Amino acid sequence: MQPSLHFFTPKHQSLLQTQSPLFTCKFIVNPAKKTVPRNPLPLLSPPAPSRSPPHPEVVEPMVQRERSNVLVPQHPNYPVHLNRFQKLAAVALDKIETSVIMRLEKNHVLPKMVDPAVQISGNFAPVEECPVHHGLEVVGRIPGCLRGVYVRNGANPMFAPSGGHHLFDGDGMIHAVSLGIGNKASYSCRYTRTSRLVQEARFGRCMFPKPIGELHGHLGLARLGLYMARAGLGLVDGSHGTGVANAGLVYFNGRLLAMSEDDLPYHVKITGDGDLETIGRFNFSDQIDCPLIAHPKLDPVTGDLHTLNYNVLKKPYLKYFRFDKFGRKSGDLHVDIDQATMIHDFAITENFVVIPDHQMVFKLSEMIRGGSPVVYNKNKTSRFGVLQQNDVVGSGIQWINVPNCFCFHLWNAWEEISDTGDKIIVVIGSCMNPPDSIFNESKDTFRSELSEIRMNLRTRQSTQRVIVSGMNLEAGQVNGQYLGQKTRFVYLAIADPWPKCSGIAKVDLQTGKVTKFMYGTWRYGGEPFFVPDKKQTCNRNGNEDEGYIMGLVRDEKKEMSEMVIVKGSSMEQVAAIRLPSRVPYGFHGTFISQEELCRQVI
Repeated sequence: MQPSLHFFTPKHQSLLQTQSPLFTCKFIVNPAKKTVPRNPLPLLSPPAPSRSPPHPEVVEPMVQRERSNVLVPQHPNYPVHLNRFQKLAAVALDKIETSVIMRLEKNHVLPKMVDPAVQISGNFAPVEECPVHHGLEVVGRIPGCLRGVYVRNGANPMFAPSGGHHLFDGDGMIHAVSLGIGNKASYSCRYTRTSRLVQEARFGRCMFPKPIGELHGHLGLARLGLYMARAGLGLVDGSHGTGVANAGLVYFNGRLLAMSEDDLPYHVKITGDGDLETIGRFNFSDQIDCPLIAHPKLDPVTGDLHTLNYNVLKKPYLKYFRFDKFGRKSGDLHVDIDQATMIHDFAITENFVVIPDHQMVFKLSEMIRGGSPVVYNKNKTSRFGVLQQNDVVGSGIQWINVPNCFCFHLWNAWEEISDTGDKIIVVIGSCMNPPDSIFNESKDTFRSELSEIRMNLRTRQSTQRVIVSGMNLEAGQVNGQYLGQKTRFVYLAIADPWPKCSGIAKVDLQTGKVTKFMYGTWRYGGEPFFVPDKKQTCNRNGNEDEGYIMGLVRDEKKEMSEMVIVKGSSMEQVAAIRLPSRVPYGFHGTFISQEELCRQVI
């Protein structure tokens, strides 16, 4: 089934003002087999309707979808609240965009990393929202300890890009699979109603620049100038954030928060029947006014939420702070780094915060030279900062060089004492080569190797070793009850063929043994999420791998999506839940138990 050609019918225009409008997607694609062309073609005749979902209860979308094989750009829909001058200015700026900027962009061959025909093709293509579907087909038995909701975030662009588009640029959409008593399951997916998305929905088109896909070189500066002109004329408002909330998810202090490091988090409510409703941009009761990175760390012992903020424009380039289990914020601690640096993830131990300062930096001046503002600085030596959690000024931070190391994600860290009595910080992460693989094309073969980094706090020396070689391992986690403490197992996606994931690897960090669960031919998934067995949650002395791994899988040949549940100790599948519609590949997720949902802040 395909997205609707029309964004809204007149009947549904007023829904933009409601709490939970049904947003549909203006992409017209065949997600299983086609790619998105840069230059739309004439509409083709609609193919025959697709087969019905494999379950008895079908909730029809409010806006019917039309089938076609191409993208169809929409005409601007100027909001009624604009005055005559604003409408004239909007028309003039649109003309500049289509006649000048877009025409010049067509003369440039887009790199694969920002070419929409590559980035949003196949099962990376977007889908429309799906209201709650109950009574899903379940193969096997859902374990009794899994009562709650699995939610996964991802990029799902609502509008056809007019220029470049990177996978990270898409609008945030959350997919929710609710697991109930009696082997019952339901599914829904909704856009997170960011300020950016709601404004673009009123216009019926992209109005904000795409930070990675479009902000390159002189034409990127032109797009930035176009946005500033629209903002100056009151056509768009960036004062309430411009983020897409498409990356991380964390459940903290009774709230599900959707994260991306270009904005504050968004609070999303899970309703009683398993639907999703955006409450709004969340500033922790007026305690923050800055973006947070996509991977805050929740301490399982104290309940504190640790996080970072980085600034690409001015010093301080990096701040650390935390919230206690009641949501009360600590003071800001400015971390002294020389350059604005991309810091997507970090780690905590029982007493320390471990902050990477790697080679991917921001240099806005590169746009003037015709390049990208995200730069791989080969002259910079990667290092980690080790900061005491009780350090209130940051003067005691210890920087330890770890050459040739770029970890986009860190899975865990802990403290050890060496034979000579020195304190050692152990970090487990996936080291990516080339470091800019996510942002730039390279002739070198992509590698993401699970590695152990050991840092001696007395000598300030480091060692690095590959735990698993010859296998790309990305996206995953440890048993969350052991975060910040020594773990034996880590569960990671087998990122092959990159950027798809063909299975799950359970890695024994003591022996290096890898136990695989493979999805099968033409079947691919994403990040696996580990949920401890309920019996172990109050007894951390139990078996660390007693629990279940869940993740979303797409069968590209049968054109079916499902959620699989795998037993952590044996790595054998115990259940699969057939989903009613296609679920694109995405980013990060979490599981919220029924007990936690009962304490949800409404």
